[in-house]
Amino acid sequence: MTQFPHDQFAKDYLAELLAPIGEVKTSHNVASEVREIDLLFTPSTLIVSYIKKLGLLGKLATTPAVFEPFRNAVTPQQIRSCMGKVFDIHAEWERRAKRERRRINSAKLPRLWILTPTASPALLDSFDFRGINRKGYPLGVYVLGAGLFTGLVAIHQLPHTEETLWLRILGKGGVQQEAIKELAGLAVDDRLRDSALELLYDLQTNLQANNRELKVEDRELIMALAPLYRQQIEAAREEGIEQGIERGIERGIERGIERGIERGRQEENRAILENLLRMRFGELDEIFTVFLTPVSALSAVDLTRLLVELSTLIVDDNGVKQAQVLLAQSVLKMRFGELDERIGNMIPGLVGLSPENLGLLLSELPELSVHELLVRLEAAI
Repeated sequence: MTQFPHDQFAKDYLAELLAPIGEVKTSHNVASEVREIDLLFTPSTLIVSYIKKLGLLGKLATTPAVFEPFRNAVTPQQIRSCMGKVFDIHAEWERRAKRERRRINSAKLPRLWILTPTASPALLDSFDFRGINRKGYPLGVYVLGAGLFTGLVAIHQLPHTEETLWLRILGKGGVQQEAIKELAGLAVDDRLRDSALELLYDLQTNLQANNRELKVEDRELIMALAPLYRQQIEAAREEGIEQGIERGIERGIERGIERGIERGRQEENRAILENLLRMRFGELDEIFTVFLTPVSALSAVDLTRLLVELSTLIVDDNGVKQAQVLLAQSVLKMRFGELDERIGNMIPGLVGLSPENLGLLLSELPELSVHELLVRLEAAI
């Protein structure tokens, strides 16, 4: 588990997007004192269509580059440190070229790209950063003199276009949330969309796993991801329907088709739920496992709501108990609708049962009244 979830997300995200067109090294050590570079990229494979799809990020990756993404606004000291690390790489490459008795083209030396969520005019002026006055480079992209090999992207200044989407995902607050909405609007079968979503879900999990109070911006990020959970569930549901129909046709039985559709939907729901619980809490105990089957029958809307609630829990013993209570509430709501005080009071006893007794009671639940459930629960306890 990383101590700095946003930093790890940024490195993994850039590495995932750039890997198809070159060599990516993350946390690369440079000489002098041991200092780490976030991501060193060397282009190797020219895939014009893919580079074009990456938009502005693709343009920045047409030459060797060092990418240094920041979660908070970069400081002057951090800029100087990044420049020092890049110059150390230049010196390292030049020494290697001298040992191998070959000339090195300065145009092949890596350029530094600092990716910062915001940058004040005072900061830009203090380093004499200037906008790139060339076609294809929007507002928000700045460089120093050619001999300094340094550029800066002020993400909050980038126009909200498809060209800048993949960099705005690394923004902060409203900028990042707007980019996530645009990401949700891409085609469901878009490979880059899938990769970005997977890493965003990992970021969400890591934020919770740090056992600390979430910042407002992190809570807002979790809520911005909620519609994407819903899309994922709907896509899984469609796939489950297709698989169910296929199985039903093979049997040649109309009833088999209907059951196959529902079974496929529930299997996909179970897989999504189990996946999230394992990412959040690690190995699942038997109580979780018993609840998985009945909870997988939830509607897409209810399951989405449950997933969002589970994703906000702190990862500790109390969080595990709260997760089990949420699962119990979901099962009881499916059976009885809104939960009154009497049903709510049964929940601690329900999650406190042995796995065997809980499984037996849940299998009988569809046929039980509230009174019958209370009697069975008291007997089991």
